[in-house]
Parts: sequence; structure tokens; C-alpha cells
Amino acid sequence: MRDLFDRIIENKGPLGKWASQAEGYFVFPKLEGEIANRMIFNGKEIITWSINDYLGLANHPEIRKVDAEAAAQNGAAYPMGARMMSGHTDLHEQLQNELADFVKKESAYLLNFGYQGIMSAIDALVSKDDIIVYDVDSHACIIDGVRLHLGKRFTYKHNDVDSLEKNLERATKMAEQTGGGILVISEGVFGMRGEQGKLKEIVALKDKFNFRLLVDDAHGFGTLGKTGAGAGEEQGVQDGIDVYFATFAKSMASIGAFLAGDKEIMDYLKYNMRSQMFAKSLPMIFVKGALKRLEMLKTMPELKAKLWENVNALQNGLRQRGFDIGTTQSCVTPVYLKGSIPEAMALVKDLRENFGIFCSIVVYPVIPKGLILLRMIPTASHTMEDIQLTLEAFSSIRERLENGTYKRLSKSVAEAMGE
Repeated sequence: MRDLFDRIIENKGPLGKWASQAEGYFVFPKLEGEIANRMIFNGKEIITWSINDYLGLANHPEIRKVDAEAAAQNGAAYPMGARMMSGHTDLHEQLQNELADFVKKESAYLLNFGYQGIMSAIDALVSKDDIIVYDVDSHACIIDGVRLHLGKRFTYKHNDVDSLEKNLERATKMAEQTGGGILVISEGVFGMRGEQGKLKEIVALKDKFNFRLLVDDAHGFGTLGKTGAGAGEEQGVQDGIDVYFATFAKSMASIGAFLAGDKEIMDYLKYNMRSQMFAKSLPMIFVKGALKRLEMLKTMPELKAKLWENVNALQNGLRQRGFDIGTTQSCVTPVYLKGSIPEAMALVKDLRENFGIFCSIVVYPVIPKGLILLRMIPTASHTMEDIQLTLEAFSSIRERLENGTYKRLSKSVAEAMGE
């Protein structure tokens, strides 16, 4: 028998093994100053492309005012306890009603956190006799929620409707044996690649198969659709989404989340979601702040218009310069390059130190070996100057990557890691 911690000490994991070289810079970096298009990193001003403040609300003066007033009036504790026991208020109900109306659903249920919320929703929606069918590229919160499921689950190839149909056939046969039902899960926008889930095609399959659809629209809420109601509205199939989920952590620039759907289903979740039944209610600071943010989403369409002006300028500029940004259909802007992890580290350091550009770096095991993904999040706060400087910087780093500059710089790092 070995000590439980032996494995942890011996194997830090595919990302953890880079901690001594990466921590504090490539991972767990410290961005300082007010949330904005330009912040401070390592004592220098940089253009920030890694913060999901899509509509620029995080530092909006009206938002800051409401947040400050809510903190002064209620502190950080009120209401105390879980919603079911002592943490329920009229404003929680008001926010739920306004959210339901905004996303065109009968009812909504407010959640204290997004990650735990959708995990718990999945757990509550299915029994051991039910079958889950979900996109293989689903976010970690969905994968962790599916792991709680005691019954059968199938993955379908990313955004592959034929693969989904084949797995629905398998799930249907199994459900006939177990007496259960089928839950299909997709994202409205896949946060790494920026592709919208094929919600229109998935909903169309309801004519052939009996299933319910859960959509995680964290990146679509507030950014897609005529009113900002998300990917379902964008694709004209909001009615076909049975359980709609979105978080406040992106367009709303805050904390919290919500589910929306038929009242009977939301009432069931209220009494069966363990992450809400046994955890503290969303504090009033965030409830009042969310009400203000939602008001601005509804009454200030110029925020979304500015966001998409910047998105189009950045993405079109990258394409015109020959960059591979995949098939993004959202604000999420991935830039794919070829290189090793040490080369990626050298490239990103150059980008930050010499060009003043900060964006997220994604490498193996999140994406295949030999690829570098620079993930950019344009917001309404960015300027055309930010975009032009970034396009010029990306052209320069690509040239240095292709001529071997980063390979030479990264050689010592690779040797140190035994690569």
C-alpha cells in the first residue's frame, strides 16, 4: 500500500509539470488595474484580450455606482443561508422574472454560481435510467455534471449532426430497455473555438427522436441574437431549447447564473438542485447588480453593436493577413499556429514584453500536440488602435515563429523539461 499523496508528488499532471516555468506568467498571471481594454501586467500597460467583459460593463460608471450602493446598503452577507431556508427575497424573484422574459421562457431560476449550477442541474434532470448524449467538446462544467450521472451517456463528435443522430439511435434503444428518457446537451457557443452549437439542426431532430435539450449559452447570452437573448434566438430555435443556461460571468461582468424553461421544470429544479438547496443564496450585491446589468442589455443596444464592430474588425483583419481563426461564429477569436509548448512560451513572452499584447495561450492537452492556440476575446471597450496594434504584432510573431526564432529561444526550456 502506498501513501495517497505519492502519486500527486510524482506526477503533477500534463500542465502541472510546467509550473516552475509557467506559474505567475503563463498561468496564474496577475492583471492589475481597473478592468478595461488596457491593464497592467508585470508593471507594464498591455492591451488585454483575455477578459470576457464582452459589453464593457465591468467598469461602466452606472454599474460601479449600483454595485457600490448595493454594498453600502446590504453588505456582502445578505441574505444569509440557502434560498430554500432563509436566503430568498423579492429581488431574487424579480431578477428571475426579468431573465425569463428576456430569454423568452416561461420561468427562470437564479443560481449562485455557474459551474456548480449546471453540474447540479444535469444531476437533477436525469435519473439512473436516463441517457445523456452530449457534444464531445463540451465545457468542463458539463463534463463534470455528466460524471455525476449514474446511468449511460454517449458523446457525439463535435457539432456533427450525423454523429448525434447515430448516438440518439443508440440512446433510444437503450431508453426503451431502461424505461428512461434522453437528455441532449450542447453549448450555444463553444468557448475555445468560438463555433455556435448546431442548435437549429439539433432541434430539428426532435421530429425524429424523443429527447429534451439543455443548452449552455455562457458565451451567447448578451452577444448573439437580435435582442441579445443568445444563440437560440440567433438561430431562430429558442422555443426548441427545453432548459436554457447562462452565466453572469461574461456579458454581465459579475457572478451568478440562471436556468430558464417551462415553469414546471424550473419549480422541480428549485426543489432538487443540491448546489442551490445546500449552499448560500446569491448575495444581494450581485442580485441588484444583475438587475442593473440586465436593464442595460435591454435598453442599450449600442453596447452589442460596438462589440460586433470590434469583433468584425479584429476577425476580418486576421483573415486578411492569412491567419487561421477556424470557423468561429461568435466573439471568441481563436488564432491557430504550429509549434511546441516551449515555442509557445517564448512566443507569448515576446508578445507580452515587446508588443504589449496579452491574450490567453492554450496548448496540449487542451488542444492536439504541435498546435498553439492564442484565444482572443474582443469587447466593446477595445478601440480600433488596439486592434491595429494587435494585428501588426501578430504578423511579427508569426514571422519569428516561422523563421525559428522561438525554437532557438525555447531550447533551454525544452531541455530543462526533458522534452
